Order: sequence, then C-alpha cells, then structure tokens
Amino acid sequence: MMRRLSCVFLLLICAGCLVSAQTPAGSGKQGRVASDFMREGQQLGACKSISSFVDCAQTLVTGQPMHVALGSLAPQNGFAAGVAFVEHKNCPTDPEKGSLCPKEFRFSWDVDAVATGNGSWRAGAYMKAFRLSTPKIVVGYGTPKKKIKPLFNVAPLFNLHAETNSLNHIDYYGLGASTLPSGKASYGMTETIAGISGVFPTRFAGISLYGELNGRVPQIRGDHNESSPSIEQLYTDATAPGLASQPAYLQPGEALRIQPEIFAGHLRLHYLAEFQQYIAVGNAQGSFRRWTADLDHEIPLDHRVRLIVSDSHKGPDSCTSDPATPCPSPTHVSSAMNHEGSIDLRLFMTGSVANAHSVVPFYFDPSIGGSDINGQPLLASFPDYRFRAPNLIVLRETVEHAVPKLPLGVYFSADQGKVAMHRDDIDFSNLRKSYTAGLTVHAGGLPVVYLLFSWGGNEGNHTTFSVSNVLLGASARPSLF
Repeated sequence: MMRRLSCVFLLLICAGCLVSAQTPAGSGKQGRVASDFMREGQQLGACKSISSFVDCAQTLVTGQPMHVALGSLAPQNGFAAGVAFVEHKNCPTDPEKGSLCPKEFRFSWDVDAVATGNGSWRAGAYMKAFRLSTPKIVVGYGTPKKKIKPLFNVAPLFNLHAETNSLNHIDYYGLGASTLPSGKASYGMTETIAGISGVFPTRFAGISLYGELNGRVPQIRGDHNESSPSIEQLYTDATAPGLASQPAYLQPGEALRIQPEIFAGHLRLHYLAEFQQYIAVGNAQGSFRRWTADLDHEIPLDHRVRLIVSDSHKGPDSCTSDPATPCPSPTHVSSAMNHEGSIDLRLFMTGSVANAHSVVPFYFDPSIGGSDINGQPLLASFPDYRFRAPNLIVLRETVEHAVPKLPLGVYFSADQGKVAMHRDDIDFSNLRKSYTAGLTVHAGGLPVVYLLFSWGGNEGNHTTFSVSNVLLGASARPSLF
C-alpha cells in the first residue's frame, strides 16, 4: 500500500511540474518547458567544433531542463549514470529593486533516474517551494560588506520528495564493536522514501527549526553474486534484527539547526540537534526512536574568501536557479581558489532507543568503516560498513586547501570513532583510528570527485574513488537510514 502511495506521490510531483510550466491556453506564448528545451537544443546545436567541446560537455552534464545525471551510489554499488529533468518557476528580479513579486512562491522540480553496472539504481522526484529568490553561486575575495547568513534564516523552505534506491551489494559483519572480518556477509536492499520537510527561521540569526514526515518502505534480499555468503546463510533474525520481515515505517522528525559565524568570520559553526521517531506500521516490535548531535566547526584559512556552494533551495540536480543562467564553467579557476581552504573539527554522535520487546532493524543502524550507505566516509581505512550498531560516536579533524591555479584540492583527515550496542558505552574510550589523504576536484557545476587513500586501522588500507551524487550548489538527497 505504501509503495503505491509513494508512486502516486512521485507522479503528482511530475504532473505538478508539467502543469505549472504551461502558459494559459490561447495566450499565444510558448510554454516555459518548451522554451527551455528550445534554448538547450540551440546550445547543443552549436557544438560543431573542437573549441566548443567544453561548452557542449557542460551543457550535457548541467544543462536545463534535461542533462546527463552522474554520481556514485552507496559504496560497493558503483558509478551511476542516467538522465535528469530540472525545471523552475521563478519570479522576475530587478538589480536595484530585487524581487518584483516577493510574496509569490518560487518552485523547482527535479526528476532523475540512474543505474550502475551491477544493476543497482536510483530514481527520484523532488520539489522545493519558498518565497525567496535564490542567489547565484559566488566566489569572491575580500571582506564582505554585510554578514552572510544561511538562506533558510530568511524565509521558510518546503520540500517534497519521493525516491527509490535499489542496491544489490551491501556488506554486513554483525552488530557491535567486536565483530570479526570472518563474519562478512552480503545482502541487497530496496528502499522507497516519500515525504515532506520544512526549514523555518527564528528571530535569532543563524538559528532555524526543521521538521519532516517521511514514509519508508524497506525490503531486504539475499546477495548470491559475491564471494562472501549471502546474509541469510550466516545470520538469523536474532543476530540481524529485521532480517525476517521489513514493515513499512512512518518517520517524523524534528531538529534544531545553528549556523552562525563568529569572531569576525574566523569560525563558522554548523550544529544540528535532531530527534526522529520510526513507527513500524502493523509491527510494534520494529518501532524505535533516534537522536543525533552533529557539532561541526569550520575554521577558514583565509576568512576573506567566500565560497558559497551549498544552497538548500536547489534540488539535487540543479546548479543554477535560473534556466537562462548557465552553470559555473568547469574549466575556469578563480584567483580566489588560490586562497580557499579550511580546518574542520567535527563531533558526531547518534543513538537509538527501542521499547521493551522492540528492536532496531539492522538496516537502519548507522555504520562506520569505509563509507556508510549515504556515502559519508567515517573511519575510511576499514572496509565499507565494517562496524554497525544502534549507537555511534565519531571525532573528525580535516584540513583541505586548493592547489593554486588548478581546480584541485589537497585533503587530509583523521578519524576516531566506535559503535556500541548500549548508550552507556558511547564515550571517548577505546576509539578506533583512521587517517586519510588524497585529492579532491571542484570543477564548476560538475560533481565533486574524491580520490583518497586511508590507513591506520588494524585491517589494512583502503583506496576510495567517488563522485558526488549532487551537482555543485545542490542540496542533499534523503538519508537511507
């Protein structure tokens, strides 16, 4: 039932995109979608020489309303390619007066589908609504005249999303910090997520409230295409809770976000305190609650450089808010890049609570080791998904700086962390350690590329190559756990 509702929800978003993009009958004007397709066709039609190759490639990967969608799926499931459709309904603006219709809602729609070589795939539709025109990505040098604040502190932002991920290979080593490499098994998972969320400003600068309501439909299956055993051959519902059956979930959540800049811009805080409820439909034994505290401290190495790349008002396939405005050139390297760099100090903790006779399903547990199912690297020298449990703590120290005159960056990080079956075991003792060094590529509107080598654990080294699954300036996709 929930799967059907998710499909209907996705179709409604797509239908809303097409309907709202049309001009009234008899107006004699070309519809917005048709106009955008014509403009993109003209851009591609101009690709007749080698000198125009870069511009053509940029249009193929970042153009609107259609472009090639690229990016990595969850670790071990490969590099994905497909197609994306992007459309906007924006209010005209004036350079001096600003928005000409400030009370009118702006809308953006993203629809994409990608697949990898091992048969894994993702398809989704995303809509955003807000009453504030989206600024462009800006790289500047010099002290800003006005204090820059996150966009969602100016006006509320609403999101609708429907996404399905089908992953054919995920490793499982059991639960807890003392699992062994010999316990490795594999499984596949399909999860559909459909929901609504909103970010609401407060009267205090840099502080906002967040609320969400998601429906989640997970399905677990065996993986018999690997050298390791399939999960049902080594584990049971007692050692992998939730293996026997996977109910649908209703998942509300509430959060407080704090993102001020202090000490004249020398320190930027990114704090998140979140509480989520996972309510199993028709199966109370699968219900649980989760809390998360994510305390991130960014210290810019040159606070005069402003690199604004993350915009909550843009969908995951959008790198510009206006189809008539091209995305940043992937080959242009600003002089400000020579100074761009930061030191990042992060404390991340999460814990899950289940009532008596209830359990936390293993597929909703966070993991550390390599990268987690969302592609976030944590203790990257260990194999992907190496340690999994309802409770987790990670300390991370990161330094990244641009390479002068090149669209490259050098990267180093040190991680310390562990998982625990009980909340009382979440402390700073007996933390596992991992170190990572490598290169990053930041190329205009193209995906961010990471080539990293990690060491320091007691289970060997780990080399990672990944491509971000969102365009530069875009917002993140829904979490898979």
